[in-house]
Amino acid sequence: MAPWAGWGAGPAGAGAAGGPGRAFLVVLAVVAGVVAGLLLRDGRWGAGAAAAGATLYFGLRALGILGGRGGRS
Repeated sequence: MAPWAGWGAGPAGAGAAGGPGRAFLVVLAVVAGVVAGLLLRDGRWGAGAAAAGATLYFGLRALGILGGRGGRS
């Protein structure tokens, strides 16, 4: 089991062991970007904007700008 697999509340919950790795966050950012592009292409502006926000969020997490310690490799 991954060291960051605890997704409950409290000190043993999500992120207690450092959070997801940088590679995982990059994959999430890429997938969210593809989904955002497809949604925007289809004219689904609300959902596309939400997916674009997720792309930005995961990208900032992968770069270590958000989330304190940043992603681990």
